[in-house]
Amino acid sequence: MLLYTLCMLAVIGLSVFYLFFYRNWRRERKLQQPFPDQWHKILETQVPVFNRLPRALQHQLEQHVQLFLAEKSFYGCDGFEVDDTVRLTIAGHACLLIIARNFSDFDEVSSILVYPDAYHVREIESDGIVVSESSQIRAGEASSRGQVVLAWAECEEGAVNPDGHHNVILHEFAHQLDYLDGTADGAPPLSGEQARHWQETMTRAYEHLRHSLRHHKKPWLDPYGATEPAEFFAVLTEAFFQQPGHLEEEQPEVFVALRGFYRFDPLSLSIAAPEHTQR
Repeated sequence: MLLYTLCMLAVIGLSVFYLFFYRNWRRERKLQQPFPDQWHKILETQVPVFNRLPRALQHQLEQHVQLFLAEKSFYGCDGFEVDDTVRLTIAGHACLLIIARNFSDFDEVSSILVYPDAYHVREIESDGIVVSESSQIRAGEASSRGQVVLAWAECEEGAVNPDGHHNVILHEFAHQLDYLDGTADGAPPLSGEQARHWQETMTRAYEHLRHSLRHHKKPWLDPYGATEPAEFFAVLTEAFFQQPGHLEEEQPEVFVALRGFYRFDPLSLSIAAPEHTQR
């Protein structure tokens, strides 16, 4: 009886450890390993902002990248070969989004599928009576099931144009952050005053963008952001990290809201001070 009791206690103890402590223990062990010099060189080349970050934030990004590569599976599609340059480029840009946040924000991301170029997707839609099929060309997509699909040609374009309008990696991983509360609706999980400020600010900015397009005015943001709130958030994220000065000039309240969520100031390349997270 005593042996049985001891065995049961051991099983319970191991179960508790696995459920609540194993992941952190495993991550701490992974981070004890040195960051490879070759990886560092790839980040310098493929994630240009890395070179301008203060050393403390470079180290933080390296740690996130290290965990990302250890835990996420990469798959090449249509014969594409995924090498370290591909992995580091994607991981480096994705982890920029959480450079001042917890790595656990990407816990639900499990796999990254990489096509050599834009790819075709067949979609079947039904209104209950008529079934229609269409073919779309995509550069990337994100799923609530933890899967991200990317076209490498588009990833490279964003990497070599760090001040450009588009970065498909930032865009699709912003969707993954949007999924943190269970649905991609353009409102990642926030609370209290920050949530209220976000709702008011983003609704006003979203309607302003749609109004500009309806009246054939040149919009301040990529028109794709006007398709739905989830895309608005993803496109805003691209602008926040790639063209922060322009975003702050055009929509200062939006800039403040994003700075509060990401806890990072892309203009000063520093952690956002507490007073910057609220209006």
